Amino acid sequence: MKRLTIRARLTLIYGGLFLLAGTVLLAVTYVLVDQRMPQPFGVSLRDLPRTTPTTPTGQNIDNLRALVQEVQDEAKRNALESLLTQGGIALIVVSTVAIAFGWLLAGRALQPLHQITGTARRIAGADTAGRGLHERIALTGPPDEVRELADTFDEMLERLDRSFDGQRRFVANASHELRTPLALNRALVELAVTRPDASAETRRLGESLLAVNERHERLIDGLLTLADSENELTERTPVDLAEVCAHTTDQAGRQAPGVRVRRELAPAPTSGDPVLLERLTFNLVENALRHNLPADGWVEVRTGLVGGRPTLTVTNTGPVIPGYDVETMFQPFRRLSRERVVGARGFGLGLSIVRAVARAHGGIAEAQPRPAGGLVVTVTLPPA
Repeated sequence: MKRLTIRARLTLIYGGLFLLAGTVLLAVTYVLVDQRMPQPFGVSLRDLPRTTPTTPTGQNIDNLRALVQEVQDEAKRNALESLLTQGGIALIVVSTVAIAFGWLLAGRALQPLHQITGTARRIAGADTAGRGLHERIALTGPPDEVRELADTFDEMLERLDRSFDGQRRFVANASHELRTPLALNRALVELAVTRPDASAETRRLGESLLAVNERHERLIDGLLTLADSENELTERTPVDLAEVCAHTTDQAGRQAPGVRVRRELAPAPTSGDPVLLERLTFNLVENALRHNLPADGWVEVRTGLVGGRPTLTVTNTGPVIPGYDVETMFQPFRRLSRERVVGARGFGLGLSIVRAVARAHGGIAEAQPRPAGGLVVTVTLPPA
């Protein structure tokens, strides 16, 4: 019973109650008919003349009395059996029709719950946390318990939507506000370093401050990109991943000239934001180069159509990565085997931006560790 759906349980309960009521009604009818039909032919045995059994006439009357009694009993028995048989058949037919109508009525009654479930499933299956919260159930109908549940669900979605929008706006506004003082700091440090009377210590200090300032600028730029990629795309333009990868690999390859970069760039047409897709491919190639082995390492970049969908795959050599640690690398500010990013190797936003951009375009980003070390990151996007 627990494995049945609510619709099936409601139908069984309704059909069972109808069958029980019909059975009780048939039994009551049987008892009433049994009590109310003692003489089916309208002949009472008391109406027959009473004679002594010693006379021939008396013997005939007794035989007639017995025959009438037998006929009456047989007629009554046949009538009751006919009542039970035909009543049972009618009860089964009517119960079957009632169960069918009960199934339809239960489905009709549960239709609002299906609508609520469908909305919740679409929101839960959204690519990014917070996306899809703009949907509402907007259930119409009488103000009953189901309507109250739907309205409460809509109110919860409204509050969650405002919360996620406020969080995204805060990140974007804070990043924009931080850009101005960082640009001012960079200008002042560059002015102090380039002065003719600047000492060597001042120049070294200025170079260190410029490096720190550049690191902070890259962090804010990454936060801005992550915040932008969380939003839904309003405009899409045709983009070929092969052309984007050809451009970004040339740019990122200059950062690690000692690492071999192999390219197999087959056409992979898609549609989306060219800037975000360029940032996606650049982050993948840059991470593959940055976290590579220093000696005889290599990076392979491939594009093409897999199952009719444009696919970008970036493979690199590197340290052995446990399979359970791969998913944490897609979380912001997290890196392999570390709770928070430390040092100068990055901020842990590269793969987070990659997944956010892929989801904003309706695609997916997955990673698998190589047995010999390194990582294989695959991005699949919808076709153009």
